[in-house]
Amino acid sequence: MITADTSTWVAFLDGSSGDDVLLLKKALQGHQLSMLPVVLTELLSDPTLPPAVAASLIDIPPIEIEPGFWQRAGALRAKVLAKGRRARLADSLIAQLCLDAGISLITRDRDFRFLSEVSSMQLLLSP
Repeated sequence: MITADTSTWVAFLDGSSGDDVLLLKKALQGHQLSMLPVVLTELLSDPTLPPAVAASLIDIPPIEIEPGFWQRAGALRAKVLAKGRRARLADSLIAQLCLDAGISLITRDRDFRFLSEVSSMQLLLSP
């Protein structure tokens, strides 16, 4: 299984190209994709999102939040902030969900590098 960040989903939905979009397409076609609750929330927040697209996004199997998630996410974010690096709250939540599920994250958001530097999170970054 694999998952994708909002940045990759937006590129995919806009019809953009990139290695991340290709990986997302392959994962969708192979039914190897899980949806992050934070990413789903961000995507569904778009008031112009067509209802059919929203419905298809909701149908992607979600990654479940495990007990102790919020504490682990806070500790992960604290590690990045202690190094003087940027760690957005949503990115920290996404990273911890990936760590808990043991899956890689497809993204074009380079800020995730800071989170992967202090953890074992696997990133598939698009240049």
